[in-house]
Amino acid sequence: MTSQLALFSLMVLLLMVSTNAGGIAIYWGQNGGEGTLAETCSTGNYDYVNLAFLSTFGNGQNPMINLAGHCDPYSNGCTSLSSDIKSCQAKGIKVMLTIGGAAGSYYLTSAADAKQVATYLWNNFLGGKSSTRPLGDAVLDGIDFDIEGGTTQHWDDLARYLSGYSSQGLFDYVWVQFYNNPPCQYSGGATNLEDAWKQWTSDIPATKIFLGLPAAPAAAGSGYIPVGDLTSQVLPAIKGSTKYGGVMLWSKYYDDQTGYSSSIKSHV
Repeated sequence: MTSQLALFSLMVLLLMVSTNAGGIAIYWGQNGGEGTLAETCSTGNYDYVNLAFLSTFGNGQNPMINLAGHCDPYSNGCTSLSSDIKSCQAKGIKVMLTIGGAAGSYYLTSAADAKQVATYLWNNFLGGKSSTRPLGDAVLDGIDFDIEGGTTQHWDDLARYLSGYSSQGLFDYVWVQFYNNPPCQYSGGATNLEDAWKQWTSDIPATKIFLGLPAAPAAAGSGYIPVGDLTSQVLPAIKGSTKYGGVMLWSKYYDDQTGYSSSIKSHV
């Protein structure tokens, strides 16, 4: 009887621990030296991989993906990634396309323009059909918005048009950039970050909120959190939130340099 009770207690403890467990999201695609997509997923460190970026679209432009040194979209060279994407998904990893980025030519001129872009994304990367799918016949799990340029107009229209193709919410995951944003980032203490985290988790109607961080000091201008500080101070302060989803890292290349994801995975 005693052993049965001990086993039950252990099962309850495991259930409680897994309830608060989060995942790691990584950005891949902007450095040819970061390994292949299949290799990225084979590390076992990541639950989400964002393919960065579709950096040209909107205003009647011919949409163009930019995956740096990984493949040449102008010669349909990125269609070979289809098998890698399917390999990742077979491991239970969600693979998404990131639109926007820090550089590129993208903006939406109207709601009609947003609808046209949504249709393009659905047919060329998601569950629709097109003879010119840049990544081949693999069906991605979603679209990630990283809107850093252009205007602030009509992104809500784009999100709504995209959500019309799905039974999910408007945004399932929101990875908040807690770096290059001094008012809300960690700087020897977690107070500012905690306050910002509480605001995000209370105000944003997303299923899960992620703590976005640079995977190395060189990956951002500011906001890098040493592993020890992250695991002892920051994560314990935010993991109690029901909306806690895990940690987002920029990027696979920098993660390779530091081993950051391997160091934090068991704590996320």
